[in-house]
Order: sequence, then C-alpha cells, then structure tokens
Amino acid sequence: MSIDPQTPVIVGVAQAVQRPDDLTEAVEAVALMEQVVRAAAGDAGAPDLLKNLGLIGVVQGAWKYSDPARLIADRVGATDARSSKSANGGNTPQSYVNNLASRISAGELDSAVIVGAETIWSRRRQRRAEMTVAYTSQKDVSPDENFGADVTMQSDFETSRGMEMPINFYPLFESAIRYARGETLDEHRDRIAALWATFNAQAVVNEYAWSRTPMTADEIRNPSATNRMVGFPYTKAMNSNWDLDQGAAVMMCSAAHAEAMGVPRDRWVFAWAGTDAHDTYEVSNRRDLHSSPAITEAGRKLFSMSGVGVDDVAHIDLYSCFPSAVQVGAESLGFDQGRLLTQTGGLTFAGGPLNNYVTHSIATMVSTLRDDPGSVGLVSANGGFLTKHALGLYSTEPSANGWQWADVQDVVDQVPVTPVAANHTGDTTIEAYTVMHSAEGVDHGLCALTTAEGARTWGRVVDVAAAEQMTREEAIGQSGNLDAEGVLTLA
Repeated sequence: MSIDPQTPVIVGVAQAVQRPDDLTEAVEAVALMEQVVRAAAGDAGAPDLLKNLGLIGVVQGAWKYSDPARLIADRVGATDARSSKSANGGNTPQSYVNNLASRISAGELDSAVIVGAETIWSRRRQRRAEMTVAYTSQKDVSPDENFGADVTMQSDFETSRGMEMPINFYPLFESAIRYARGETLDEHRDRIAALWATFNAQAVVNEYAWSRTPMTADEIRNPSATNRMVGFPYTKAMNSNWDLDQGAAVMMCSAAHAEAMGVPRDRWVFAWAGTDAHDTYEVSNRRDLHSSPAITEAGRKLFSMSGVGVDDVAHIDLYSCFPSAVQVGAESLGFDQGRLLTQTGGLTFAGGPLNNYVTHSIATMVSTLRDDPGSVGLVSANGGFLTKHALGLYSTEPSANGWQWADVQDVVDQVPVTPVAANHTGDTTIEAYTVMHSAEGVDHGLCALTTAEGARTWGRVVDVAAAEQMTREEAIGQSGNLDAEGVLTLA
C-alpha cells in the first residue's frame, strides 16, 4: 500500500543503564540524555537526523534543569530544534508520542525526539560519599514549549488520613481487586506473585533492566530479610523501583522525512493510533476502587479507530508500577492475565525512572516489533494513582486507517462518581484497605470506608494487633466506628 508522506513513524530508539563501580565515572542526567539521543539517531542509521530535529521533548525528572532540551540541542548540533519539557506523570511519554504523531500527521512538524533520564542511584551515593561532582547549572531559562500540566491528584483530606503516596493507594486497590474476584487472601497473594514472576523473568532477559536477578513466585510473595513487606499484600519486590540510573529516547519523523534522511525501511515502526483520558483526579470520587473507566473507554476507542481487536495484538506492555495497575489495565482492555503483559519486566525489575518508564517500554516495543515484522504492539501508560492514562498501538506496517488519535474524556466524565463524606463519624464499612509496614513489622492500617448513604471516607487502624489481623483475615465488609480524627475502631 502507498504511504502518506506525513505518516508518523518511529525510526530510532535507544536505552542506557549506568552503574559504575567508580562513582566518578557516572554522568549526570543531561549527559545520559545526550547519549541516548545520539544513540537513537545511530539506531535509525541516519546520524544527520540530529541536526535536522524539529523538536526535542524531555520528560520531567528529578533533576533541576529548567530547559534540558536546549542543553541537548546545543550538544548534538540541533540548532533549529524547539525545546519542550513535560509536566509530571508516568503517562507522559505515550501522551508525547500521541501529540507529536498528530503534529507530524498534520504537517506541523517533520521530526522530534522524546527523551528522559534519571541518575538518582549515582547522585544519592555521591552525596553519601561527600563527593564533589560536576553538574550543569541551568536556571531561569524556559523551554519553547511546555507539554501537559501538573494537576493535583489528591485532596488535603486524603493526605490527612494517611493516603499520601503510591505505596498507600496501589495496595489498597489490590484489596478491592481481590474482593471483586472473590479470592481468599492466600489465593490472591499466590496469583499476583505468579503474575509478578512473569515480569521478573522478562527483566532477566532484558539487557536494559536494572534488576536482572531471577526470583521465584514464592520469593516475590513472601517477606524476607531482603524483601520486606511494604503495604500488604505487597512486598518490596512488588513495588516500583526508582533507585537507578537509566535513560531512553524515541525518535520520530514523517515517512517523507525518514526517506529524505535515508533511514532504512527495516528501522521504521509506525504509530497507528493513540488515546488519552483520566479517571477522577481524587481517588475519593472513583466509582469503585478496582476498575478504570478511563482505560476502558480509551481502549475501546483505540481499537475501533485502528480497526483491530484484542486478539490482533501480539505484544503488550502494560504500565506496571504495582500489580494492581497491571490487573486493572488488563481487565479494562480485555487482555487475558495469563498472557505476557510486559516487554521490559516492569517498574519493579526493569526499573521505574519516575515519569520516564514508558519511554523505555516504547523503545523496547519497537525492538520487539522489528523482530516480529507485521505484528501489532500495545503500550499503556499511567500517571498518578491510576489517574492519567495514555495508550498507543504500533506496527512495522502502516495502518490501513492512517494515524488516529482521540481524547475520550467526555465519555469518561459521564461515569457516576462517589460522594465524599469528609466529616463523617460513627458507623462505617471497610471497602478496601492496606496495612503499612515499617522495617520492624506491622505499623497501621489504611482503609477506604463507605457510609450507610453510599459516600466514601478514609480511616486509619492504629491498633497494631487489629492491623496485623487484617493481614490474616479478610477485612473488607467489616464494620467499624470512625472518630473525628480518622481513627477506625473495628467492631
């Protein structure tokens, strides 16, 4: 079939991991970004792509550069490239692809690269060693473009009741999944450990994974000296890992530009379709705590626009900060959870470099598709607390429907929300929960609670014995009394 010259294609990808024995050899984040941008042009077989870049989009990280894309542009000779920096969110890399593919398709842009890097592992250890390390200072310089917007994804009320971080929310979602499936605590723990063992096995064979140490399902499931319980039922081996140094880049351009730059056809991977949406920004308002209307609607639209179905997707990489995110993604998109749901090994084992994981997953997917020409791959991305979502379909062959993109927020916003009872005291019922652990053991329970009127509130179980009991017996459905300070006393 003939290819529209403005068809968006990925032509080059690159990933890097650094963990030197000598910390003086570790480079800073912007240098790691430069490295993978250059490598992505090399992967495309067209070094001249660098000086002809139209835009450099940098995924926001833990560094302090105000316009890192400009630093990269100066270093690689992309003098005419516009600089862009994203907002926070793990959905960002796929959302970037969706945005740039649409601009390329519309003829607004010929080429772009998406890049990100973190050097948290080396910087932490350099500080501990009281090392003086050169670091590029850049202040009061603004990018040409800002991509996305930072939004508040939790309320002061949620924070006041202990619901502060992903390690609090995602294991709580996990309990809701367990209850909805009708599983016992042990059945559920066995199943998610087996799921995570498949992710570990994939990381073991991924040369860019941060942790490639094999782990059995039992080793993942059960607490040990090196794998303590964090938020029941999650051990450390079920949590995203951001203590790492990683970088990744994805280079895109129009089909016409790829041809003009001499990119060999066997390097091309077409962006077929993309969708974006978000669930309620505050978890308190979610319809339930075990599903995602946003992923469901985004997936439905993705498949309808591209003219393919679930069974046509050969390769999958679902966002995998915690097992609950994978299960909700699979259920929402219609994928059997017995399938291989990762290409990288996920954010526990392959690595979770803050907002940039999906740049790695797209890069890995591109390599997977090149090795299986004609097949279709799906990437999902997630930011916040199962909040912001982006999906993408890819193949080495062009889509019969051309590039398609949609935001389905108007449909998602029709889903009923749950009211919040922030001032509720008295009788409540546990809807979902987790039990947080310190290094010494059980610390406290965190509970999503429902009132008799069907509103949601939050409570803490501070009685250690009661919290410990919640790790041995199902507590969802149990009643309790909530005081004005948010302390829940179980009946």
